[in-house]
Amino acid sequence: MTPADESRATNPLWVPWPRFVPAILGCGIGIASLVLVARAQAPAAAELSDVGPSPIPAATPYIDTHTHFDEKHPADTVRALLADEPRENAAKIYLQIPPFSYTDADRFDADVILPEARKYPTKIGVLGGGGWLNSMILESVHTGDSGPEVQAKFRDLAERLVREGVAGFGEMAAEHFVGSTGYEYAPPDHLLFLLLADIAAQHGLPIEIHMEAVPQAMDLPAPLKSPPNAAHLNENITAFERLLSHNPRAKILWAHLGVDGTGFRTPELCRRLMSAHPNLYMEIKHDPKSPGKHPVLVNGVVDPEWMKFFQQFPDRIVIGSDQHYSGHDDPGRWQSDVLILNQLPGAIRTKIAIANARRIFTPNPPPPVRK
Repeated sequence: MTPADESRATNPLWVPWPRFVPAILGCGIGIASLVLVARAQAPAAAELSDVGPSPIPAATPYIDTHTHFDEKHPADTVRALLADEPRENAAKIYLQIPPFSYTDADRFDADVILPEARKYPTKIGVLGGGGWLNSMILESVHTGDSGPEVQAKFRDLAERLVREGVAGFGEMAAEHFVGSTGYEYAPPDHLLFLLLADIAAQHGLPIEIHMEAVPQAMDLPAPLKSPPNAAHLNENITAFERLLSHNPRAKILWAHLGVDGTGFRTPELCRRLMSAHPNLYMEIKHDPKSPGKHPVLVNGVVDPEWMKFFQQFPDRIVIGSDQHYSGHDDPGRWQSDVLILNQLPGAIRTKIAIANARRIFTPNPPPPVRK
C-alpha cells in the first residue's frame, strides 16, 4: 500500500469518428477494423492525458475489493464513495484498514467505519484487522512471544471483528516498504498468520495480504532506501506457500499485482503459485503515479504477458485499486484499473470485474441454532 471525477456514460473505448473518416474513405477500412483501432488507442489516450476532468467508467459493473478511507471523517468518506460509484460503474466497494504496527499510537480498525458502512450493505463492505491483528503479528515477531495467551487474545479480536460484520481480514502485511505506513516485516507462515487462516476458513472470509515478492534473501533493491526500509530482505515465497498450504479452505488475496517493488513479482512467479495453490487469489492494481516494476498497463495497454495470465486464471483475479476515498481524491488508481478491465475479453472481464469478488466475499452460512 502506498499513500496517494463526471464521467461520460458512453462506451469507454469510444474514439471520435472524424479521426478515422479519411482512412475509411481512402482505404476502405471496415467498421470492424475501426473498432479494433479504437480499442487499442483509447485507453492509451486516457492514460497519457493523466485521466483528465472526465474519468472513463467501466464497460461493465465491477467490484473494487481493496480501497481505504479517511478515518477522521468516516461519514464524508462514505458520501464520497457513494458519489463515485456511479461514475466508476462500480457495483460495490470494499474498504479496509491500513496495516498498522504495534508502535503506531494512532492505529484504528473497522469499528471506525462500520457504523456508516452498515447503512449501505449492498454498496459498501469493510475488511478489518489491519489495526488490531496486523499490529499483534508484528509485535509477536518483535518479542518472539506467540504463546497461548497471545493466541487467545488474537483469536478473540478476530472473532470480535467477525461479529461486528467484517467481510474479510485486511490489510495484513508480510513485507511492506515505507509508504503511508512504516516498514513492516513478518514471516507469512508466522503462527498468528496460520491461526488467522484457520479463523478465516471457518467463516469463509478472505485474507488480504500485502507482500513484496522476495524469492531469495537479498539486499534492499535500489532505489529504495535504508533506513527506513530494512537493508536486507528475507526470502518469503517459501513461507507464503506454507501459509497457502496450511489450510486450503482459507482464501488468500495477494494484493497489488502489477505494483512490484522488488522486481520479482513476475507473471512467471504468479503463474507458478496460482497453479500450485487453488486458494490463492490476486488483486490487480495500477498506480499511474508510481507504477513500480512489471506494471499491467504499459502506455495505456495491458501488457501481453499479464493478459495471458488473466486468460489462464480468469476465476481467481479481482480488482483491488488501493483507491483512497476522502472527498478530495485523485481518481487515477481506480481509473487505471477500469482501463485494464475495459481491454479484457468480455467473458473474462465479467469474471474479474464482479463474479469472482462475489464468490470470494460470500461467507460461510452461520451454524444452525441448537435447540
